[in-house]
Amino acid sequence: MLKNYIKIAWRNISRNKVFSVINITGLAIGIAASLLILQYVAFELSYEQSHEKGDRIYRVRQERYEKGQLQTNWAAGAFAIGNHFKEAFPEIEDYVKLVKQQEVLLDNEQRSVKVSSVYWASSAYFKVFSTPLVTGDPATALAAPNTVVLSESIARKLFGKEDPIGKIIRQNHHRIFKVTGVYKDMPSNTHLKADAMYSYASYQDMVKPDDPETGWQWDGCLTYLLLRPDADPRKLEAKFPALVSRYYVDVPKEFTTKYFLQPLKDIHLYSHLMLEAETNGQGNTVYLLMGIALFIIGIAWINYINLATARAINRAVEVGVRKAIGSRRSQLVAQFMIESVMLNGMAVVMALFLVVFSIPLFNSVTGQQLSFSLLYDRLFWTVLMALFITGSFLSGLYPAFVLSRFKPVVVLKGKAISSRQGSTLRKSLVVVQFAASLFLLVGMLTVFKQIQFMRSQQLGINIAQTLVIKPPIIYTDSTRMRQTQAFKEQLMRESNIHSVTVSSIVPGEASPLNVGGIRLIEQHQTEGKQFRAINVDYDFVPAYHLKLVAGRNFDRDFGMDGAEGAVIFNRTGIRRLGFDNPELAVGKLIFFWGDTLRIAGVVEDFHQQSLHDAYESLILRLRPDVRGYISVGVSPDNVNATLAAVQRNWNTFFPANPFEYFFLDEHFDEQYKADQRFGKVFGIFTALAILVACLGLFGLASFTIVQRTKEISIRKILGASVPEIVQLLYREFALLIVIAFGIATPVAWFSVTQWLKGYAFRTELYWWLFALPFVLVLLIAFLTVSFQSIRAALLNPAHSLRSE
Repeated sequence: MLKNYIKIAWRNISRNKVFSVINITGLAIGIAASLLILQYVAFELSYEQSHEKGDRIYRVRQERYEKGQLQTNWAAGAFAIGNHFKEAFPEIEDYVKLVKQQEVLLDNEQRSVKVSSVYWASSAYFKVFSTPLVTGDPATALAAPNTVVLSESIARKLFGKEDPIGKIIRQNHHRIFKVTGVYKDMPSNTHLKADAMYSYASYQDMVKPDDPETGWQWDGCLTYLLLRPDADPRKLEAKFPALVSRYYVDVPKEFTTKYFLQPLKDIHLYSHLMLEAETNGQGNTVYLLMGIALFIIGIAWINYINLATARAINRAVEVGVRKAIGSRRSQLVAQFMIESVMLNGMAVVMALFLVVFSIPLFNSVTGQQLSFSLLYDRLFWTVLMALFITGSFLSGLYPAFVLSRFKPVVVLKGKAISSRQGSTLRKSLVVVQFAASLFLLVGMLTVFKQIQFMRSQQLGINIAQTLVIKPPIIYTDSTRMRQTQAFKEQLMRESNIHSVTVSSIVPGEASPLNVGGIRLIEQHQTEGKQFRAINVDYDFVPAYHLKLVAGRNFDRDFGMDGAEGAVIFNRTGIRRLGFDNPELAVGKLIFFWGDTLRIAGVVEDFHQQSLHDAYESLILRLRPDVRGYISVGVSPDNVNATLAAVQRNWNTFFPANPFEYFFLDEHFDEQYKADQRFGKVFGIFTALAILVACLGLFGLASFTIVQRTKEISIRKILGASVPEIVQLLYREFALLIVIAFGIATPVAWFSVTQWLKGYAFRTELYWWLFALPFVLVLLIAFLTVSFQSIRAALLNPAHSLRSE
């Protein structure tokens, strides 16, 4: 029986080649697109799954308030909370402290390697996190001062095949550490990716006599708690305020600090705080892409249902005959389900080829690193089988029951078997398809418009033609300032260089220096406020073309502009200090972290970071000896020669340091890379969704026209022109698209409005963002339907009516 079912199914598939190709192609595109998107989604959702105790690990995040208003929200908060919380709360089994280090140069006097991801880690790290040690004792590897554990790849670069345990390495040709362990390279699906970890005891030695273990006002430490299996995190969190209040007795009541537990597995997708370990993903984006995957595969399944039910009249006689000779309804259902399984099976095979060929493109667009090893992944095949089984069942079940219920007496007499319910269903499904397509188009256009808006706005700071050199790693404190000044002077002698300045950070980066308690010298300490500070030299303001709105720039001729003397605020910062008129702030003295400084000037607000963020309260603090990035303003003429000259001078003044540079405009645009990537992914899969919808529309229009061939012929005989016939056939589908537009527009408006709220500076929702998708879909539908309509309208009526 099964063999007969397969034969009949194959016969029907091969006889109706156009409809079979449309169905298989649509299903294949839907399955392939869904597979690729779901692999991306699965990776994003897999973060931290490698940690056996991951469900019991929580990071402590910190919020600091000023007069009840949230001012800062930290991932890396106070240093003291780990040990104090462990002592006070029995629910905590252990804790880990991690402090991120700047990039360093490690060497063993034979080989050296630059390492950018380095942490100071407390001794319980390997007990809490499941990072396997290849060699070394996890209980003691991070216990003693001046010890370090290395990742496998870094150990291999430094020691080759030698056993590194007990060997000595140097940091920046200066501090010495003993290697006590080697761990497996951390997976890509974790927010903590360390190439090397020093013992936290080494950090304590370095910062003495300021003991970070007791620092409640000293921020910058990532703290992770391992809770006991029976601990309730919410009840534990409720105990924090009482303990914290005991250690903030000397802090004015206007300033409060709160601590919260953050599940380890939520960090990557839902945490975007100050001093994150890395730039995290976007949970909303992940789930939106999952929704797009469901849209595409759903549209493909709708196509199958539409075409199968539309072709019911052609299969009616077959059903009638088979029922007349004794076929039961269950057998007919089985027959049509077999056809669905075969079509979906062919689509799966085609989808596999599409996935394989599109992996390189997918990787370039999404930044993922999928490879052909994906084909050996159990999850990949699980998702594929789920799509195959679900698709076969959903797309085949309804048509099977519709076709199997025809009554033989009715259909064998030649009576019509089409029903209003069937027509309504098909129209409803077409409306759903195009509503989804319109929704995606509106979303895609909004994403691109927002990206264009952010990249086209004036930043208030000039970043064009700016070459930025990364700070030297190896230097001597006593000569660094003199070396840097001599290097700047030498560069300024080059004809194609017009400015050189040094700063702790450059535009496009958040300042890690968040200073609290800043106030006018005559104000009470309760009036202190939080500001972001950037350490700069004398040349920062003119080099970046910042606009002074009051006062003056730092000046070497003014005695107060020494190493501890002057600051410049931005307009938002001076307003936060209490001055609506910037001129009134110039010359005022402020209390700055134990120092008394004078306000030299005020600059117009500028975008230190992307337009995701609002203007921050910024202070430019003059530090002539600042160690940081060296920004070089270069002429657009002969950039390569200028770059060579800069490198030549660098090698003269900083010979032991690698010459690493970037162009600032490209670096600044890196902030928009995630948005651009999301826009491309959104655009590609929106186009695929529309393509699949149009395939279905093409098939449905073709079948509708076949059913109305005689009507078209009669109308032609009665004088109807080709345009009138095309208009008649198109009108029905145009009405469905209008209904889809009416459904999609309010949903799309609400969705994109909510999405845009994530941007401090955002584009307006113009009317054409909704009208253009509607016109585009109408045009695509017109072209899709017109091909078949014109062809039918040009047929000779005599051929169609001959049988009548």
